[in-house]
Amino acid sequence: MKELAADGVPVAVTCRVLKLSRQPYYRWLAAPITKSEVVEAHRANALFDAHGEDPEFGHRLLADEARDAGEAMADRTAWRICAANGWWSAFGKKRGKNGRKPGPPVHDDLCTVTDEKGRVRHEFTANAPNQLWLTDITEHKTAEGKLYVCAVKDVFSNRIVGYSIDSRMKSRLAVNALESAVARRGDVAGCVVHSDRGSQFRSRKFLRALTHHRMVGSMGRVASCGDNAAMESFFSLLQKNVLDRRSWTTREQLRTAVVTWIERTYHRRRRQARLGRLTPVEFETIMNTPAALAA
Repeated sequence: MKELAADGVPVAVTCRVLKLSRQPYYRWLAAPITKSEVVEAHRANALFDAHGEDPEFGHRLLADEARDAGEAMADRTAWRICAANGWWSAFGKKRGKNGRKPGPPVHDDLCTVTDEKGRVRHEFTANAPNQLWLTDITEHKTAEGKLYVCAVKDVFSNRIVGYSIDSRMKSRLAVNALESAVARRGDVAGCVVHSDRGSQFRSRKFLRALTHHRMVGSMGRVASCGDNAAMESFFSLLQKNVLDRRSWTTREQLRTAVVTWIERTYHRRRRQARLGRLTPVEFETIMNTPAALAA
């Protein structure tokens, strides 16, 4: 209409031909983008960023994340925007045979070896500390709701070098566990961190943390617990010795029990056959002393 008006065709004639009213056109001409559309765009950006970080979140959790980022909105508004853009929780919709396949891993699997017969298997071994770490997440319910534990284990001594415990399974759960491990171990450049394909370990925050500390990511196959069996064995022990021993009333009770068992029992009292019947702390102390003397 502006081009026709520039060519000398009156706006009233153009509106009459197109069967439009002049008043809405002039209102749009004065403000092509309304304030509500700008607000909607900012809300959509906040929801999109939250969905990218944690694809398993539904619209209510995405709304929580957006509100934390400063974009206030009702849960219903978040649902409307997410539905319009197809941002569904990874677990919220059942997919049939024609559903999307899991995406490719963000890292290669660096823990596979091939034997003489050509069989491919996983081998989790390390000759020194901070060569290979394993990480995974487990959960357990309490009367207040679920509690999530992300742990990082050094394959060299089976020691849990870092962990994070939270009431929500977000990407920062994995990032905090990694940062905890780095703070304890110091120089970790070149260390391989092996995980499954959980969204927390594929998130941008976790990838940035690996890059920041100059670490190398490794990722197993989809739905194959054997690809991270060494980490699953630790969680099995945690399940039997702590999580399933009783019913937990509060998250804080369970958090305290998990930390106590890891630091006092698993690290300092539980002897392991692979370590020559030593505890993880004893094994590291003995194995690191000759290296320290030689240095």
